[in-house]
Amino acid sequence: MAAPIRILTAVPICDGHDSAINTINLEFIRHGIEVVYLGYHRYAEDIVRAAIQEDVRAIGISSYNGGHVEFFAEVVRLLKKQGADDIQVFGGGGGTITHEDQKVMERRGVDKIFFAGTPLSEMVEFVHDRYGKAKRGKKAPTAEMKLARKLTEIEDAYAKGKKKRPTPNAKRLTSNRKQGSGKNNRKRVIGFTGPGGAGKTTLIDELVLRLLHREPKTRIAILSHDPSVVGEGALLGDRATMINSQDERVFMRSMATRGQAGGLSPATEDCLRLLAESPFDYVIIETVGTGQEAMPFRSKLIDETVLVMNPDYGARLQLQKIVMLDLADIVVVNKSDQDRARTAALEIKRRLEQNKRPQKLISTVAKRHRDRGVDKLCDLLTEKK
Repeated sequence: MAAPIRILTAVPICDGHDSAINTINLEFIRHGIEVVYLGYHRYAEDIVRAAIQEDVRAIGISSYNGGHVEFFAEVVRLLKKQGADDIQVFGGGGGTITHEDQKVMERRGVDKIFFAGTPLSEMVEFVHDRYGKAKRGKKAPTAEMKLARKLTEIEDAYAKGKKKRPTPNAKRLTSNRKQGSGKNNRKRVIGFTGPGGAGKTTLIDELVLRLLHREPKTRIAILSHDPSVVGEGALLGDRATMINSQDERVFMRSMATRGQAGGLSPATEDCLRLLAESPFDYVIIETVGTGQEAMPFRSKLIDETVLVMNPDYGARLQLQKIVMLDLADIVVVNKSDQDRARTAALEIKRRLEQNKRPQKLISTVAKRHRDRGVDKLCDLLTEKK
């Protein structure tokens, strides 16, 4: 089985028109394409950085606000500058891009422009035909590109049934890790899990913001997961809500579960090991929104596990069924500005006391600027052990 086609889609800066690109994204994933969606109001630099880190075959841009000739050309220029000109650029813009504009844009390196009224099936067919096979250019010129391509190789090996033999005695990476450049002078691997809608992505993004400000030289890797549609593609959309993580000191990779239950991908372990051996100070891994049965972090590479919950988990009896409450090192009650939050925190505290082992409970409002709960979480995750 060939690995799915991976593309990145985005809407340019000063453009908030996302209805068209969302419709196109859904059509792509229905036809087996993995779409990394960067969201709207995105700079050309953000788009290019994300495309390189995600090692996509093409970038699709939806532009409705004008300025498309210059913006598309800038994306093409930056790709060439980074040595990533094997990543193609296509897109459209309803009635805003004229046929005259199209000719200019294609002369400047844009692969294809679609016009209003183009059937979605035609776009899908174009992506399959044009980007169905990876077209590698010259040798990867940067360390970031080399890392991105290595992650792709690992995923592709699993897709083709050529997965690597697992390492049974992988040691917990603490004292034997390569030293980082942050205050703690060692790498930390942190796992985040929890039900969908609990706010994991927003919480991680706020945590990244604090790490970048507190430690000016720190480098962070994020391994984020989204579910695959059964037998089809996947919408990898965590980047669309991670604003603070669009930083040159952050490397982020989106992964689809590709049919595996439990919130992670079949290739996650090997990809995580590669990131843990790379020069990052923090490696953060986020699972798909998980349910009661999920125990995703069985890897010995994980230093600390964080379970993120929201106050509306149902009756108190539900707490007895959540396995991760037994396993998590830190439990975060996010959205603690909701009415039931105080009661939820008390119920969860009693549930954790049954475990009779050291566990921390924190209440946060990740969407709130300078939230003290997120500050406390950052303190816990960065303190020396």
